[in-house]
Amino acid sequence: MAGQPVEKLNTKLMRQSMKFEFDAVVIGGGAAGLTASGIAANFGAKTMMIEKNKLGGDCTWTGCIPSKTLIKAASVVHQTQKSQKYGVNVSVDDIDLTKLLKHVDEVRREVYEDADRPEIFEEMGIEVVHGDAVFKDSHTIEIKFADGNTRLVTSRYIFICSGSSAFVPDIPGLSNVDYLTNDTLFEIDDIPDSITIIGAGPIGCEMAQSFARLGKNVTVLDMAERIMVNDDPELSDILKSRLEQEGVTFLLGSSIQKIGQNDHGIEVKYKIGDKEKAVISQSLLMATGRRANVSKLNLESAGVQFTDKGINVDDKCRTSQRHIYAAGDVTGRYQFTHMSEHMAKVAVTNALIKVPMKIDQMHVPWATYTDPELAQVGAKEAELKEKGVKFETYRFPFSKIDRAITDGNTNGMIKIHAKKWSGKILGASVCGAHAGEMISQYALAMKNGVSLRDFADTIHPYPSYGLGARRAADQWYIKNQSETLVKWIKRIFRYRGEIPDYSDPDRIV
Repeated sequence: MAGQPVEKLNTKLMRQSMKFEFDAVVIGGGAAGLTASGIAANFGAKTMMIEKNKLGGDCTWTGCIPSKTLIKAASVVHQTQKSQKYGVNVSVDDIDLTKLLKHVDEVRREVYEDADRPEIFEEMGIEVVHGDAVFKDSHTIEIKFADGNTRLVTSRYIFICSGSSAFVPDIPGLSNVDYLTNDTLFEIDDIPDSITIIGAGPIGCEMAQSFARLGKNVTVLDMAERIMVNDDPELSDILKSRLEQEGVTFLLGSSIQKIGQNDHGIEVKYKIGDKEKAVISQSLLMATGRRANVSKLNLESAGVQFTDKGINVDDKCRTSQRHIYAAGDVTGRYQFTHMSEHMAKVAVTNALIKVPMKIDQMHVPWATYTDPELAQVGAKEAELKEKGVKFETYRFPFSKIDRAITDGNTNGMIKIHAKKWSGKILGASVCGAHAGEMISQYALAMKNGVSLRDFADTIHPYPSYGLGARRAADQWYIKNQSETLVKWIKRIFRYRGEIPDYSDPDRIV
């Protein structure tokens, strides 16, 4: 008799599941969709994944993979140009851009073949379908195929992972010119000699530096007064100076008035203050952000609430319908591949095995892969001040990291915001070589309650960039030393050395 309630529950769940063709249907085959499908199948759920284009989504085809491959290629060219200081004299006057872009395409196809092919997921038991998904009701989806045929499927749980697309603002004249977005940038066969980029965020800055290193004339416009507005202002200024040194022209605080085409190329008219000016180039890249793919899903029929920014979800990734979840860019919350994967894990775990998980909003790292890289995790200085949080900022320059010196990468800074006495890390910002790797150390420390004292006491290999992260943590010890205590130690043990100057707030050891 003791087992009867469990048996009744099992019978109820079985009857409920038998009403539907699938246990889980995942809409979208990008980072979030691939992760959601894989985890669902691993839990034993009968799973379908619907993707209208190729699996892999933005990351594989138009985002992370091709952009970082182009960045690497441009970096090789840049380092080759600087090779004389290492005693090597190599000319890079003739760059075969067609071959370079072919290499970018080959890399993304290699990633697709190794990780994203439908066969890989079909071997897991996942049914992969190519078509457009449209809700008919909260449990029913119509799949529209390219040949005009359709198919209706029902599912107990549905995971919306339809991603995002390039957002292009409504600018007079823009629709009359051929412009690029990150969705189309890597489909071109050649790179023009001059390019104007509208948007000084991560995509704009990464591509601006890459094009400049490939010998192109690059101008970047943005309505903001500084680049990379979501990052630390001091560190983004370090990056801006570096990009300007490499030939990128920034026109910040610009209000775009009109875009047109003439015999000389694409003309962008803009205002800075009261002065109207224009910049002309052979090509135009709109790096103005991304917008959630929600318009074609017919979410109204499913009763799923959404806005222009994306689908509304709670911290468990659940939508306004208890059995429908959403993860990744489509929620409008975070537009990072790693957060798409994290949210997919949260969504499927909550839905399918009822283990409570929440989105980790406190420890979201990100990195922009310019040179130097720019990375962030946790709270920024302005946010802490606005909330009235008491904290100390500990700084450490890359010019004091021995590995950075040997590599010639001394341009950069580490900033850590932490509680003065406990050393609890509240946030960290890094501008410099391998910042994307270094920020991961701080993310791990914050997630697991590792204080700056613990961080500083952890042995790191020498010489390494990771050691620089530890030396930045050492500054907590330095700043929290008491001059009075040191005087007592000196007196008790009869030491004869000089006491450091504790009055200097910028002292770095």
